[in-house]
Amino acid sequence: MRSPVPLFDPLQIRSLKLRNRILVSPMCEYSSTDGFASDWHLVHLGSRAVGGAAAVFTEATAVLPEARISPQDLGIWKDAHVEMLSRITRFIRDQQAIPGIQLAHSGRKGSTARPWQGSGKVPLSEGGWTPVAPSAIPFDANYPTPAALDEAGIRATVRAFAAAARRALDAGFQIIEIHSAHGYLLHEFLSPLSNHRTDAYGGSFENRTRLLLEVVTGIRGVWPENLPLFVRISASDWVEGGWDLAQSAALARLLGPLGVDLVDCSSGGLVPHAKIPVGPGYQVPFAEAIRRDAKILTGAVGMITTPGQADSIIREGKADVVLLAREFLRDPYFPLRAARELGHAISWPVQYLRAAPEGSSAR
Repeated sequence: MRSPVPLFDPLQIRSLKLRNRILVSPMCEYSSTDGFASDWHLVHLGSRAVGGAAAVFTEATAVLPEARISPQDLGIWKDAHVEMLSRITRFIRDQQAIPGIQLAHSGRKGSTARPWQGSGKVPLSEGGWTPVAPSAIPFDANYPTPAALDEAGIRATVRAFAAAARRALDAGFQIIEIHSAHGYLLHEFLSPLSNHRTDAYGGSFENRTRLLLEVVTGIRGVWPENLPLFVRISASDWVEGGWDLAQSAALARLLGPLGVDLVDCSSGGLVPHAKIPVGPGYQVPFAEAIRRDAKILTGAVGMITTPGQADSIIREGKADVVLLAREFLRDPYFPLRAARELGHAISWPVQYLRAAPEGSSAR
């Protein structure tokens, strides 16, 4: 039986029980050196776990050096990255939250400057690199022209995702999310706007989805059966002739049998000038449609900013979880505030009990 505040219902996925339906969405921090996590990442991710989130995801974490978006992106392409990530996951778990990692490859959007340093490509002389993509088509005029991956490069990419998953397990992560959205490599293979290949990885829907399915299979081969696997997609390119909701639902029907537990439904990012009707909850219909049509758990993301809005998404069966990004930047303790506003009793960290509403319990 559903509680009066469904946003705070627990959710069992494989061996893990989410304590509520509020997850911290991956958010790039552009604050790493050579891919290493730092005290910034510990505080950024740890504070959201203290704040009551059920699961806390890292930013897009590069599976290869050339898989970074910027030279300052987080990475997990070598064993040395594991030590600091382990410290972060221990802290998150100590707060009774679940640590998650988003594994990513930037594709043709790589070797670009972090946002507060402008936009466009980073030259080789300043630590940049030649990015890769399904086809040698740049994202925009001021972005680098990528090299088209050959089949050996594709196989190496699949191996890199699997190797990163093994390191993620060693680091103590309990959920992996594969980043196949926002115009990065796996999304680039999905969309006919960026994938002009004529081999087994281009053309038909079956061919364009092949790389993502191979990555899922590779990760599931090393990721324990009892731990969840998520995939983030852009459910629409918002451009005629591009990737769309119907293809997304068809993809989701393929992902479930391969061991994917939840589809995180975002949109856009593939082309620079798409007309996107941004507004509160504008991507929620994607999560609702894919949940209904593919019979798979979904996550809703995008301008979810209030407790009532988040609760209604879960209450009305539009998604199984909500993933918040900017609102968690504004308020790391959003779940504690949401519980108070919605009249739900929630456990507070013992260190903060003196500020908790009357009747709150300790954790």
